[in-house]
Amino acid sequence: MDETMTEAKPTAPFAPFEWMLSARYLRARRKEGFISVIAGFSFLGIMLGVATLIIVMAVMNGFRKELLDKILGLNGHILVQPLESPLTDWKDVAERISQVQGVRLAAPVVDGQALASSYFNASGVLVRGMRADDLNNLTSVAKNIKQGSLEGFDDGQGVAIGRRLADQLSVHAGDSITLVAPKGAVTPMGITPRIKPYKVVAVFEIGMSEYDAGFVFMPIAEAQAYFNRNNDVTAIEVFTTNPDRIVAFNKAVTEAAARPVFLVDWRQRNSTFFNALQVERNVMFLILTLIVLVAALNIVSGLIMLVKDKGSDIAILRTMGATQGSIMRIFLITGASIGVVGTLVGFFVGLMICLNIESIRQFLSWLTSTELFDPTLYFLSKLPAEIDVGETTAVVIMALTLSFLATLYPSWRAARLDPVEALRYE
Repeated sequence: MDETMTEAKPTAPFAPFEWMLSARYLRARRKEGFISVIAGFSFLGIMLGVATLIIVMAVMNGFRKELLDKILGLNGHILVQPLESPLTDWKDVAERISQVQGVRLAAPVVDGQALASSYFNASGVLVRGMRADDLNNLTSVAKNIKQGSLEGFDDGQGVAIGRRLADQLSVHAGDSITLVAPKGAVTPMGITPRIKPYKVVAVFEIGMSEYDAGFVFMPIAEAQAYFNRNNDVTAIEVFTTNPDRIVAFNKAVTEAAARPVFLVDWRQRNSTFFNALQVERNVMFLILTLIVLVAALNIVSGLIMLVKDKGSDIAILRTMGATQGSIMRIFLITGASIGVVGTLVGFFVGLMICLNIESIRQFLSWLTSTELFDPTLYFLSKLPAEIDVGETTAVVIMALTLSFLATLYPSWRAARLDPVEALRYE
C-alpha cells in the first residue's frame, strides 16, 4: 500500500472540543436536571457573595468618608488650646498660625453650653462664637445656608442655627430664640443664669443630625460678652489642606503659636469613634468573605457529583484518546465558568446598587412605609456609598481565586478516573 499511516497528534490545551464538552455539562438535560440546579445555586452563591461584599464595603467606606467630611468640616483638624495663661493674644496667634504652609484657616472660637428655647420647645445646644470671615470660610456651613444669610454677621447680635434645631424649636430665619447660660451676672444672691434673646439670621443644614440639632453660631465679640470671657477665646481651630498628614503640621503650628499651647488633633479627638468603625469594617469583610467561600464549596460539591454522573463519558473519552490533561481541563473550565460568570455578574450588580443606593433606600422606605435609615440614629441624612477601586478589585480577585481553587480537586479526580473501572459497572 502506498498510503502511509499517520499518527494522531495530541490536541493543544483548551482545544475547542474541551470548551464544547464543558458547555454541554453546564446545560440542563431532562435526566440531568439536578446537576444543573447545583451549578445554578453555585452561580447564585458566588454572585450574591461578591455583590454583598462590594455593597457592604462601599457603604462602610461611605460612612467613614461622610462622617470624616462632616466632622472635619465643622471642627478643626488641630485644636490649639492655651497653657499657663488665657488666649488673650488670640488675634496674633491665629494670624501667625494661618501663615504656616498647608494651613487654610485658623479660626479662634469661644465655646459654651446653653439652653435654646422658643415659645414651642427647648433644647440644649453648643454655642460657638466665631468671626464672620472665619464662618464664611467654613464651607460646610457657609455653602449650606437654607434660610437667611451671613451678611453683616459680625455687626449684629444675630445667630445662625441648624435646620433640625430650627424644626425642633419651630422657628425660621427672622424669628427669635432665647439662650439661657448657667453662668451669668454675679449678684449678692450668687451667680444668676444669663437669659438673652437672639434673632435667627441664618439656618444651615450640614447633613449630620448631631450638628444640625446642636450648634448655634454667634459673633465672637457677643460670645465673649455672653460667656463672661475677658477678651480671650476658648481655643483656635486649625484647618489644614491634608488631614491625613496631620502629624507633620503639629510641630509647625506649635512653633508658629510662639507661646505655650496644647495641641489635640482630629485623630485623638475622634479615635474611639473611628477605631470602632475600622473594627466593624474588618469584621464585616471577614464574615462576608465566608459567603463567597461557601459558594466556592458549592462548586466543589457540584463538580464532584458531575464527575460521578459522567464517569462513563470520561471512560469513553479516555478510550478514544483523550488525555488526562484534557479531562482535567474540561472540568476545570466547567467549574471556573460558574465562578467567573458569577463573580462578574456579582460585580456589576454590586456596582449598580452602590451607584443607586439612596434611590433604592427611598423606594424601599416608600414600599414598606418605614424609615429604613433614620438620620437621628445614623448621624447622616442619607445612605452613603463610596466605591474603593483597590478594595473592589481585591474582592473580585479573591472570588476568582477561590472559584479556581474549588475546581482543582474535582478536575484532578476526574482525570484520575480509571476508564476500565468506570465501564465495568455500566
